[in-house]
Amino acid sequence: MRPNSQGLKHKSSHDTEREFGGTLGAICIPVFLPLTVLFLISVSRCPEASVLKWPPSLPSTDHLWDPLALVVLLGWISLHALLYLMPLGKVSEGLVLRDGTRLKYPINGFHSLCISGVLLLLLVGLGAPLGYLFELLVPLAVCAIAVSFLFSVYLYIRSFWAPSHALALGGNTGNPLYDFFIGRELNPRIGNFDLKYFCELRPGLIGWVVINLGMLMKEVELRGSPSLAMILVNCFQLLYVADALWNEEAVLTTMDIVHDGFGFMLVFGDLAWVPFTYSLQAAFLVVHPQALSFLGAAAIIALNGVGYYIFRKSNSQKNQFRRDPSHPSVARLETIATATGKRLLVSGWWGLVRHPNYLGDLLMALAWSLPCGFSHLLPYFYVIYFTILLIHREDRDERQCRAKYGLAWDTYCRRVPYRIFPYVY
Repeated sequence: MRPNSQGLKHKSSHDTEREFGGTLGAICIPVFLPLTVLFLISVSRCPEASVLKWPPSLPSTDHLWDPLALVVLLGWISLHALLYLMPLGKVSEGLVLRDGTRLKYPINGFHSLCISGVLLLLLVGLGAPLGYLFELLVPLAVCAIAVSFLFSVYLYIRSFWAPSHALALGGNTGNPLYDFFIGRELNPRIGNFDLKYFCELRPGLIGWVVINLGMLMKEVELRGSPSLAMILVNCFQLLYVADALWNEEAVLTTMDIVHDGFGFMLVFGDLAWVPFTYSLQAAFLVVHPQALSFLGAAAIIALNGVGYYIFRKSNSQKNQFRRDPSHPSVARLETIATATGKRLLVSGWWGLVRHPNYLGDLLMALAWSLPCGFSHLLPYFYVIYFTILLIHREDRDERQCRAKYGLAWDTYCRRVPYRIFPYVY
């Protein structure tokens, strides 16, 4: 975790370092990102699918609200809250907190995915019109945005009853707009129910898969069968979500869980941004069917396979090293000692670039967009946005590691000069 860089200059207990544009970002992002979600969904449903069209093609107020959307959204969140509490899977401990304690987390996200899949298949078998999700996309997004704001207000208010050691470093600046956005409390819980951990991988991530399936069913309604492009998008993204949930325990060491407070930034990202922007390719294909040759499909499958292999192997190597450096699979890897007692990997995947998992992520992101062809920019929004996100995330990680490891980090950077793309960046 990053120490307060202004701690020697200010006697206030408030943290002063601010990210994401500080107060200006905390004002603009909660306004413009929800509008971006609605704009992108609306554009994906238009025949021209132009993100450059002006004025923007936002939905009319008649299409913003549907009470069924609120029922579906709250029912979906409630279902996954119930599945979270079920005694399935194992219980794992997180990293040591500032007060020396370690929180416990249920590792049952993959069970939730499987149970959700079975329930969806039963609904489809009973004749439920899952393709109607296409018509509900905008109202669902509006409800998810509203829930995100209300939930963030609740989190901000309750954080004032949390002990000081439970606050996130960087989330207690004293600026209410910024603290609301970035999140004051690190691990807000109701009893043993961890709110941040629940939102990180459950309703939004699995909801993304369900939206994709709804788009596939809508294509079946319109054309009699799903296209090869739609099948590839559904399969690629289902693999990604299933992998995240199968390896759910690894999220306990990520920046979101370890460092960031739980405020609007993560709440909106988990509940609204992920399910409604990551599913844009599937929504696009409903209105803009693409003819994809088997040779083209094979090339795209190969690209996704290479990306997934790099992503999974590098993440597995890192997680294994963190949990057991003496394990035979990582014991022979070269490392650099740090003043904190931890060691930095400088061989294997992490000797290739500093973030090989990001490289794999970006190759997969490109493979998800390619089935949509090249006639429109919209399907490539995800890979463009994700590239910017990962470069920004890598920069945040770089600053944290430099503050934490000092000279050892400088040595590591000399040994591994490229950040994400070998010989490029």
